[in-house]
Amino acid sequence: MLRFPTVQGSNLEGRRFTLPRDFEGDVNLVLIAFEQWHQPIVDTWLPFTRSLVAELPHVRCYELPTIQRMGWLNERMLDYAMRVGIPDVKTRRATITLYLDVPDFCRALDLPTSRQIYALLVNRAGEVMWRAAGPYTPALGAEIMERLRQPQGLV
Repeated sequence: MLRFPTVQGSNLEGRRFTLPRDFEGDVNLVLIAFEQWHQPIVDTWLPFTRSLVAELPHVRCYELPTIQRMGWLNERMLDYAMRVGIPDVKTRRATITLYLDVPDFCRALDLPTSRQIYALLVNRAGEVMWRAAGPYTPALGAEIMERLRQPQGLV
């Protein structure tokens, strides 16, 4: 089974995370984006993620802006810009920026390109239980719900 690689990042409130260890859900829906222009695609997932968390309290959702390392000062400036651009505290807490080697990260998760976004279900053990690429669709939402209804999905 594919495992989420061990990576470190901080949320937009400044809390440090080591993932997947610090994911807080028994199951976590993780939205990975690589470029600023990916944000509108990520946003297509947000109504579903809000309803999912409201319905299933053991599930958490995270946005992971995943960016090539660029030096401490540039990273802090980008973090600040994202923090200012996201007024909602819950969203800032669930947005964990990863500055890392993007090609290595993609290889570790068997992601074919960083030119699109990915949605992954990751369990507490760090195993990737499900994944898809691109914007939210009702069919993808149904796949996630079906996956969560399976015994290993904990619903």
